[in-house]
Amino acid sequence: MRFRHPDGSIVHLAYCTNVHPAETLDGVVAQLRDHCEPVRRRLGRDRLGIGLWLARHAARALDTDPAALRSLRCELDRRGLEVVTLNGFPYEGFGSDEVKYRVYRPDWADPERLDHTTALARVLAGLLPDDTTDGSISTLPITWRTPLPPATTATPPRPTPTAADPTPEARHVAQRVDLARTALRTLADRLDALEELTGRSIRVGLEPEPGCVVETTRDAIAPLTAIGHERIGICVDTCHLATSFEDPRTALDALTRARVPIVKSQLSAALHAEHPHLPEVREALAAFAEPRFLHQTRAVTDTGTHGTDDLDEALRGDVLPDTTPWRSHFHVPLHADPTAPLTSTLPVLRAALARLVGGPHPLTHHLEVETYTWQALPPELRPRARAQLADGIAAELTLARDLLTDLGLKELP
Repeated sequence: MRFRHPDGSIVHLAYCTNVHPAETLDGVVAQLRDHCEPVRRRLGRDRLGIGLWLARHAARALDTDPAALRSLRCELDRRGLEVVTLNGFPYEGFGSDEVKYRVYRPDWADPERLDHTTALARVLAGLLPDDTTDGSISTLPITWRTPLPPATTATPPRPTPTAADPTPEARHVAQRVDLARTALRTLADRLDALEELTGRSIRVGLEPEPGCVVETTRDAIAPLTAIGHERIGICVDTCHLATSFEDPRTALDALTRARVPIVKSQLSAALHAEHPHLPEVREALAAFAEPRFLHQTRAVTDTGTHGTDDLDEALRGDVLPDTTPWRSHFHVPLHADPTAPLTSTLPVLRAALARLVGGPHPLTHHLEVETYTWQALPPELRPRARAQLADGIAAELTLARDLLTDLGLKELP
């Protein structure tokens, strides 16, 4: 979906296909037929933007076979779909029964992350619509905050380093951050070369996420200014922003002052519990504790931010203070609040969107609805068929569209 901003520029709205992941190119093509085109038809649009998630095997197939890339581009055109952004965060296995910590592998210290993202950039350059020269890719925010155990979902160790005596684990992470900085500079050079070759400008945005080295937008400023390249910026995910209790205006204004490019924004909402000490609230939250994804949970008190890596951990004993609200990294559907006594952080999304595109000029031109947890919702809330999932995604996009038009943007055919 495209919108005309009052300044005359085009703002793109898509939805991310990691909600129905596929590991192979054939699976991606099936997604377009079984999911994306039905969503477009429900919206009554001739054209719908999608933010493709391409797993490792699918990305390599497209990067190494020009005919396959042309075929996918034709398939997109035939089904009334367009791609200006990719989700490059998950590498593979996002549809597994248990993802948890695996989603942070490989990190930006691993050469495979650089190679994969470079391949995604080349693929995106070939998929961009003829009238569009700018593309975006969201990616892992450097690395998880502690060393991850090899090829396992077990809980990683939790060092407590001090400035005077860092632990070996802290030194390990610091070394990986240094390697990541070098890799991202290399990526920027490759993206420069790609534009010279194709005329397409691709930018990559680190996506701050609770538990990572770059957990907040504030954490992103130092490493991104150290890289100092306009092609490497930030992806602002409004669920992550809310989970960390960041104020949208404060966060986005700080990025603007630091001249950090906002490459894209993922429109999403977190789970909010206003009174987590109440038994009925604990019971409602427990229904969202599920085995596939991490649901980092945060609370803020006068002493700072307190957190756990997962929701079930927060619900055990007195791990988090319960006299202040909790927010959990669970992407809930935009158009439907969870059943009381829980709510969502949709107000944070509204405030962020007003700052992102409600001013004289957009801070970003790429917006993407990313609710990948439809099938991880409590059983009574999950869609039971493809048609119900398509209805839900269309409803999310409709809400996002209404928010944009309320801000003065004009939807284009």
